[in-house]
Amino acid sequence: MTNDIPSLSEWAGGQPAFEKLTELFYAKVPQNPILAPVFAGMSPTHSKHVAAFLTEVFGGPKAYSGIGGSHAGMVAHHFNRSLTEEQRRAWVALMLDTADEAGLPDDPEFRAAFVGYIEWGTRLAKLNSQPGATSDPEAPMPQWNWGPPGGPWLG
Repeated sequence: MTNDIPSLSEWAGGQPAFEKLTELFYAKVPQNPILAPVFAGMSPTHSKHVAAFLTEVFGGPKAYSGIGGSHAGMVAHHFNRSLTEEQRRAWVALMLDTADEAGLPDDPEFRAAFVGYIEWGTRLAKLNSQPGATSDPEAPMPQWNWGPPGGPWLG
């Protein structure tokens, strides 16, 4: 008997599933009065970069770091943006609604892990968006899995 447990990325459908999620999500952002100002001037490739990041975080191929991305780089994108709790919550709510629309798995185990990462990541983004925030250039990419979160420092 084999114990081949798929990664969260595999379970979700890999990078194509995360690309669908982020394309749908970022198409809605301009109509959201709370989020639209945060993403004004967003690069046309933003959704693909976020999809690559999520794919990698959830155990898929190194789609983000493979193109030169890093956790420190992702953190740096949030510097001095002064994100609010209202904006963070709006992002989470829209992401979770879009996950349903995109057809991400809705089993309790996957969704618990997905929501855990979304909560952790958005709270980290909010912290790193405040004036004076810095990041460790050597911080490893987060690696999220089915079990309890441990943090990127355990990589």
